[in-house]
Amino acid sequence: MKTHSTSSPVSYRDGRLTPSQRELADEVPVALTYNGSTHAVLMATPADLEDLAAGFSLTEGIAATPDDIEGIEVVELDKGIDLQIRLAPDASERLRERRRSIAGPVGCGLCGIESLEAAMRDVPPVTAETRLRADDVAGAVRAMGKAQALNLQTRAVHAAGWYHPEKGLAAIREDVGRHNALDKLIGSFSRSGTDLSAGAFVMTSRLSIELIQKTAVAGCGIILAVSAPTALAVAEADTANITLVACARDDGFELFTHPHRIIGRTLQDVA
Repeated sequence: MKTHSTSSPVSYRDGRLTPSQRELADEVPVALTYNGSTHAVLMATPADLEDLAAGFSLTEGIAATPDDIEGIEVVELDKGIDLQIRLAPDASERLRERRRSIAGPVGCGLCGIESLEAAMRDVPPVTAETRLRADDVAGAVRAMGKAQALNLQTRAVHAAGWYHPEKGLAAIREDVGRHNALDKLIGSFSRSGTDLSAGAFVMTSRLSIELIQKTAVAGCGIILAVSAPTALAVAEADTANITLVACARDDGFELFTHPHRIIGRTLQDVA
């Protein structure tokens, strides 16, 4: 499935209009259908879609464990892609109960979330004890920049990576949606049994609340980003016992919550 297309815009440079070429990231509607019933439609980059289906199902609480997902089929349609996900009976019943509890008309909203209560859901506090050196933060950001193959072509997609303090950047996923990228990353690990609490998530985007919620569900104790967080993301990270590191560059970073997981010569003064 192709992830980018070639376009021929007219460029204005040095006071002149000239023909040029640019690679553009592809974006398509992707439906998530559970046992024959569509639950949500996302705009996503058409790559690693089985990972997206698994990650979304887990981080949104539709599947409690990877075993709740019995099968995923990627079906290409004229106007988009349908991810047909087969749930185990217990997970299917939970989803039916969730839908029964919805009062009034349902809109797709925030990635298939149907109510204010669901958007502001409680997440379990993270118990991960993994720590990073301050130098690891800059190293993780540098590694992400080199690994973003699609973004190097298009300059138009976000990325989520998982960084291990001993192994370095272990995996990366890209998408036009930052939450999709993280779901793809979590989904890619879901069937391997990898302990995500042993490393840190690295994001190329700003940090918003849904990324913190997904990090908590995955059990990861550290999330790093090159951009700033929202105020609500900081509050959620504090409540969920997640170390939130933002504005990470080669020359430093900003620590917003639970600094004890970042090891540095002077960090003990603020931990």
